[in-house]
Amino acid sequence: MTGATPPDRDPLALYAIGLGSNRRHARFGDPRQVLMAALAALEADDIEPVDASPIVATAPLGPSRRRFANAAVLVASSLSPPEMLARLKAIEAAFGRRTGQRWSARTLDLDILLWSGGAWSDGDLTIPHPAMTARAFVLDPLATVAPGWRHPIAARSIRQLAARLRRPRPANSADALY
Repeated sequence: MTGATPPDRDPLALYAIGLGSNRRHARFGDPRQVLMAALAALEADDIEPVDASPIVATAPLGPSRRRFANAAVLVASSLSPPEMLARLKAIEAAFGRRTGQRWSARTLDLDILLWSGGAWSDGDLTIPHPAMTARAFVLDPLATVAPGWRHPIAARSIRQLAARLRRPRPANSADALY
């Protein structure tokens, strides 16, 4: 058929994914190498990498004593948010992720931070990630690949949210220093 117009396809959704590791993996090595392998594992027929941040070393959150390697990646995909979550959980499991103590040492942690569809919430998933605006280890890498992406609830760009975390705050009576 000459001159035929191809059928319209829905545009791919864009996802911002946070990556973290603070445990060695027997096959991939140190946490930085784990993240490099995870980036490769994300690429699939229905997930197209768009951009990835540098990998940064960060202090642990919670009881873990091991430093983390953290990064952010933007991917385009036809997957729905629940399908993307299932894919990320499968990748974590393939890397030996075990459920257990919150914020403990882990081989691989993959979180959906943002989705171009805006906000999403069901029993298993909340987008945007509920704690991302208070975590420099999430916002700093994300700001390198999506500085202008506006958080759909905070109504600020990722660059603005990251800058707010770094801004010194004046001491006052509400902020006891002793």
